[in-house]
Order: sequence, then C-alpha cells, then structure tokens
Amino acid sequence: MTTTAVGQVDVTKPVEPSKAHLGLTLLALCAAGLVVSLQQTVVIPLLPRFITQLHTDVAGVTWLFTAALLSGAVATPLLSRFGDMYGKKPMVMVTMGVLVVGSVVCAFATTLPVYIIGRALQGISSAMIPLAIGIIRDTFPRERLVRAIGVVSGTMGVGGTIGLLATGVIADHTTNPHPVFWLTAGLGVIATVLIQVSAQNNGVRHGGKPDFIGAALLAALLICLLLGISEGPRWGWGSASVIGMFAAAAVLTAVWVFVELRVEQPLVRLQLLVGPQSLSANVASALLGFSMFGAFSLVSNFIQTPADKVGYGLSGTVLSVGLYGIPSAALMTFFSFNTGRISAKIGPAYTLAIGATFAGLSMGWLAFSHGHGYDMVIANALQGIGFGIGYAALGTLAVQHVPMSESGIASGINSLVRTAGGSIAGAITGSILTAHVLKLGAHAVPTEGAYVASFATLAVGAFGAAAVALGHGLRHKGN
Repeated sequence: MTTTAVGQVDVTKPVEPSKAHLGLTLLALCAAGLVVSLQQTVVIPLLPRFITQLHTDVAGVTWLFTAALLSGAVATPLLSRFGDMYGKKPMVMVTMGVLVVGSVVCAFATTLPVYIIGRALQGISSAMIPLAIGIIRDTFPRERLVRAIGVVSGTMGVGGTIGLLATGVIADHTTNPHPVFWLTAGLGVIATVLIQVSAQNNGVRHGGKPDFIGAALLAALLICLLLGISEGPRWGWGSASVIGMFAAAAVLTAVWVFVELRVEQPLVRLQLLVGPQSLSANVASALLGFSMFGAFSLVSNFIQTPADKVGYGLSGTVLSVGLYGIPSAALMTFFSFNTGRISAKIGPAYTLAIGATFAGLSMGWLAFSHGHGYDMVIANALQGIGFGIGYAALGTLAVQHVPMSESGIASGINSLVRTAGGSIAGAITGSILTAHVLKLGAHAVPTEGAYVASFATLAVGAFGAAAVALGHGLRHKGN
C-alpha cells in the first residue's frame, strides 16, 4: 500500500484484499471481539464467591463488573478518536495489549482495590468493537458490509456467554479465581497476533490532538452518577453525600457539554450524539446495553441462590450459570450471522426493534416465572435471539448515516452510551438488591421481590429500546 500526505490528512491507498484475506480479517476481528466480551463477563459467576473472599457486600463486589464498563465508556470515544487520527489497527493493538495487562493484574490480585484496577484496565478493551467496525468499513466491499458488521457485533453476546461457561468449568475445579484471568490473558495474546497478521490499516487518517479534558470530565461525571446510584441504599437517598453526587454529576455534565461545544476537536462531536438520526440510535443502544449487561450479573446471582436456605433461586453452581447460558450462546451465534439478511430487507431500525422485543420478553419471563430450571432455559433462549438480532443490527444503525471518515468515532459514541447504560444497570440493580435483603446469620441476601423488581426494570429497558428503534424506522424511511 502507499501513503501520501495531503495537508494534515494522511490518505492510505490499500491494495484490494482477496476474499481469503477478508475472511481471515473477519475471523481475527471476531476473535478479538469475543475476547473483549468474554472479559466483561468472566467475573460475573464469581461475584458471590468474591463477596466472601474479599470481605465485601453486593454493592462493593458489583464494582468488579461496573469498573470495566466505566473505563470502557470513557476509553471508547477517546480511542475511537485516536483511530480516526492515527489508524484503527494500531489502536486495536493497544486495546488488546491493555486487556492482557489488566488480566495479568487480576491474576495476581488478592484485594478488592487491586482487582478493580485490573478490571478497569481490562474494560478499556471495549473500544475494540467500534474500532473493528471502522476497519470493516475501510476494508470490506459495500455488499459485504452489513453482514460483516453484524457478525462482529454479534460476538459481543456470544463471547459473554462463553465467558460464563468457561468460568463455570474452571470454578468447578478450583475456588481460586486467578486461572480465569490467565485464560483471558492467553486468549488476548492469540487475538492480538491474529489482528497483526491479517488486518490492514486502511482509511483516511486525520491529524489533530486528543480531547483529554473532555475525557476527564466524562469520567468524573459517570463516576459521580454511578456512585450516587450504587451507594444510595447505604448512604441514604436523602443524604448529603448522595444528593451531592447527583448534583456533581449534573454540574459536570453541563461543563462537559460546554467544553465539547467549544473545543476544536471534541472527544464527542455532539452532532453524532444527539443529531437527528444519531440520537435515537444512541438511546436505543443505551437501553439495550442497560438490559444486556444488567441481565448478566442478575441472572448469575439468582441461579446460585440456595433455594433451601432463602426460599427462592435455583441452588446452582458457578458451572450451572454457564450451562444455562448455552442456549443463549447458540442462538446468539446463529442470529448474529444471519441478521444481515433481515436487516437488508426491512432495515436495521426495524430489525433492532425485533431483537429488543425478544430481549424484553426474556427479562419479562423471569419477572413472572423463575422457580424452575426450564424458566431459565426459556429466558436464555429468548435472550439469545434478542441480543443476537439486536446487537448485529445496532452495529449497522450506528454508522450507516455518517461519512466513512467518521465511522470510527460514530461507532465509538454508540458503544460509549451502550457501556454507560450497562454501568447504570449494574448500579441500579445492585442498589435494588442491596436495599431489600433477608438476614441469614451474619450475611444478608436480596429478597425475591428485589430480583423481580430488577428483572422487570431490565425488561422495561429492552422494550424501551424496541420502541425507540421502531420510532427511528418510522421517522427515517429506508434506514
């Protein structure tokens, strides 16, 4: 390939890749996406164990999940911007490298703060998904774009379910959580090598400088918001601390918007966040992320709740969590590979509405019926269909209306709001479960009603995503 400089813009002219090379590139991007989504969920089945091993409670241990989502929400637009500036492939390599480092930190951790640091480093790899979608738009011919984006987007849910299963198998043989993190480190190295040998660094690259002030403000406002939500039950919803956190989040949001509107090259170009087509796509993404990430931790904890001691739950093991997830993984894989055909016929907005409806039915089922193993199988099957269709369609909806040169940052913003939605879901469900508890000796466990309320909340989020997607399709015909 050749590169020429035009002002401050580097234009890379790629050699037309062969079908075999495109296939290898797609395989490498899927492998990386699978590892990224796997790291998001490997700790979830272990959360009940971590409560005992790290001497914390539900709200404290939830930060092992929330920290990864929070760091991903901040890093995604920043690294997506770097991808548009310096090339997407180098940024993918960076995200995978940080994932490996974070995994190693967790593999040696023995205290909650160190685990949280490692998980935050792992979470930065969430930026890989929008960067991968940008590589696809730069590399693949137009007739293969929708299918390729759908496949890579679909690996998010598939990898998440595989992560639950892998953790279950490991936890069935040892109470030590460290092998789980060595697994993610090893898989991260393999995926990085695949990316290096297959992906091309194509596309238009812009000069400029990153918006570190915008990134710092975004991190601060999200931390204040999540702290207020997650600590509300312990600090008191009317306490000065909680009110102060929410007030700080509001003020920081206003300052962040002010900065983004005035900085020459903002972290988040607000037109891509709240523009005519972007707003509905991003709201749907946030709501679907809210439902998906919230479901992962909620379902895992419910399955492992001992019914003989508490009066509800499935008395399962860590391995049971993964086994119950097999229908979800299988259906998610199938539909993520085939959603491109549906989207090509009816458009990604209507396709997303269908997927989100199935996701809502999944959580709705558990809100009304959750006393038997078959309830979990049915709910996971509905979830697999819903997220397989929904996330595959969402990847296309996020970028189809923007210029090729902005595909990376547009996908990054969509991923930001999705992970932010997931972070909020973890904080809200953790807050609900912490606020309504039963005392079992020295330990407190959530009531059944707390789980029902949480399942219903996630169902509302998914149905809300369906309604927003349907409205988007009606307003923007042909999109």
